[in-house]
Amino acid sequence: MDWFTAPDYWMSRLVFQRALAVVYLVAFLGAALQFRALLGERGMLPVPAFVRRVAFRRSPSVFHFRYSDRFFAAWAWAGCAVSVALVAGLDSLLPLWGAMLLWLVPWVMYLSIVNVGQTWYSFGWESLLLEVGFLAVFLGNDEVAPPIVVLFLLRWVLFRLEFGAGLIKLRGDECWRKLTCLDHHHETQPMPGPLSWFFHRLPKPLHRVEVAANHFTQLVVPVLLFTPQPIATAGASLMILTQLWLVLSGNFSWLNWITIVVALSAVEFPSERPSPPGAPLWYEVVVLAVAALVVGLSYRPVRNMISRGQVMNRSFDPLHLVNTYGAFGSVSRVRYEVVVEGTADDVPREDSAWREYEFRGKPGDPRRWPRQYAPYHLRLDWLMWFAALSPAYAGAWFGGLVERLLENDRDTLKLLRHSPFPPDAPPRHIRARLFRYRFTTWRELRETGACWDRTYVRDFLPPTRLSGAEVVRGRRP
Repeated sequence: MDWFTAPDYWMSRLVFQRALAVVYLVAFLGAALQFRALLGERGMLPVPAFVRRVAFRRSPSVFHFRYSDRFFAAWAWAGCAVSVALVAGLDSLLPLWGAMLLWLVPWVMYLSIVNVGQTWYSFGWESLLLEVGFLAVFLGNDEVAPPIVVLFLLRWVLFRLEFGAGLIKLRGDECWRKLTCLDHHHETQPMPGPLSWFFHRLPKPLHRVEVAANHFTQLVVPVLLFTPQPIATAGASLMILTQLWLVLSGNFSWLNWITIVVALSAVEFPSERPSPPGAPLWYEVVVLAVAALVVGLSYRPVRNMISRGQVMNRSFDPLHLVNTYGAFGSVSRVRYEVVVEGTADDVPREDSAWREYEFRGKPGDPRRWPRQYAPYHLRLDWLMWFAALSPAYAGAWFGGLVERLLENDRDTLKLLRHSPFPPDAPPRHIRARLFRYRFTTWRELRETGACWDRTYVRDFLPPTRLSGAEVVRGRRP
């Protein structure tokens, strides 16, 4: 059927597929390098304990049938290998059905990780990667031109992602309506980047322009995705430029990058490649069946998006096929950070030699300038930001973190930038304190060399020690 394929989008599909494979690679690499301390058999939220209390139908995953740290590591590294194969274009060397099966592999593998990842994998970009990755299975390879239906389903994902984010802002914090949110956001975002200090110090009128441009890009431009070319390309290009601005302003894992990837599928790249033969009937039937499934599953995300009680980043099915998205419906005006310290003293006192643990991405030493980590996701650092917002966010895992620091657990220490204690001499006590952080002014930066200024607020966790196999502490965070 001539209407089924879009030969002009051959290059768009190629760029989209290779870029998506890179995002898959980053996701699997993060899982392979971080899982032991987070989800391993001795992790803060062990997978074996999770699968014992949660049924397979609620969180389909291969780890319901078998789990060991060695098996998880092999699974994650195998995901990296498949991703590299896709980046290299192995799918283009296979028959159509083989290419589809190859693209199905990373989706199944990452779904298995996300569905047992618990709090560590509760971010919207996990579901977004799975939703986009599922549609990528049906985009085909060089044997057929890209199916129009799948291209429009990818635009439907992009529309819901951007339009939903725009609506949650207008319905949420009044600073989005007053155009003042960026007076605070660059400073209080989860993980500032190396340029965030400079973004925060931009003139306030420019912050108003930033917010207004964001509203335009998220609430008006998404409609252009469903218009003829070259208008759709122009709309997608505006989204890409906006996402690159966000990439420069902070560390948002791969959220910005996968948004760019999806937007690339709507861009019509020049291509002189001859049109491939028509799609086989079985392929057309499968693609149309998948499209019908996605349309049916879109009901609840759309109902949520237009609801006054709109929620952000929720999956409505255990396979994460069609989800609802959104970001920063509210913006913090003040930045708080949990600072974790240890001492070797048997009896902890205020004047003890408390030594600070340094995390990789989250602010710590006021003189240490933020670094660029995105699209790599530092999961512990992100959860520490949530813990500073409210101790309730840390209830499930913070005690496990403290226990492992008291043991000088090697896998946990690998997640940190620096431990102040040698491997053979763990601390006797750990405490955590809450500080208020703010970016310094130009004058303070010149005089002190520090990009942050911090002020003690209160104790987050009193001095805590190990007593045999138990953690003894004054109270839970």
